[in-house]
Amino acid sequence: MLLHSNIIGEGKPFIILHGFLGMGDNWKTLGKLFSKEGYQVHLVDQRNHGKSFHHNSFSYEVMVEDLKEYCDQNNLEGFVLLGHSMGGKTAMNFSVKYPELVAKLIVADIGPKHYPLHHQDVLKALSALDFSIVKTRKEADEVLSRYIQNIGTRQFLAKNLYWINPGELALRINLPVLIENIEEVGKALEEKEMFDGDTLFLGGANSHYIESADEYVIKNHFPNSSIKSISNAGHWLHAENPKDFYTEVLNFISL
Repeated sequence: MLLHSNIIGEGKPFIILHGFLGMGDNWKTLGKLFSKEGYQVHLVDQRNHGKSFHHNSFSYEVMVEDLKEYCDQNNLEGFVLLGHSMGGKTAMNFSVKYPELVAKLIVADIGPKHYPLHHQDVLKALSALDFSIVKTRKEADEVLSRYIQNIGTRQFLAKNLYWINPGELALRINLPVLIENIEEVGKALEEKEMFDGDTLFLGGANSHYIESADEYVIKNHFPNSSIKSISNAGHWLHAENPKDFYTEVLNFISL
């Protein structure tokens, strides 16, 4: 089973991995910008997300192998690999296992450490969507708003809605499997694993996913890494401050 992707442009391969409950399409605007700099951008949907296949197994081990199969099928090597949040964890795990394939690694607002569960409200909200009752996107937003006040978060989640049949909404994500395996999302990188290629960690200045105390652990796993902060941005740094995010990534991959 091959991962679904949207491929933009021609040139040096550049793979982008979305975060939990996201999809490659979230990165289309930035993907187009990178393609104009001479990159062939692969916006990949990870398993149980977007238009990729649903499967009962869900862990970084299997997501790494999904990506390896995708690279083999598309003859990709020596590529730039960028991952946000959960996608950043996949990217880190991939790089330590297949370092020969990765020219440069960019990790957006996540570290190699363990993260405790913190998606419960979002998963409750999505679980509350009963599509035998909810028949419009507006009605779906009304249900989500009972659990999630932030409109930006609701809009992000609503991207998972699609018309499975005329007049019948559904979710693209495999919600039951994601709920069952939610503890996998926060798992730490194994202690002795290391990638010594060029690596950039980008954190949102208003986010707490990467803290100053994490630098030691990051350098242990990624000795040739730098850590930079994106101002006026939280966890969704690429959406909240795309201009600075784009500039930092482009400067790093152009070196």
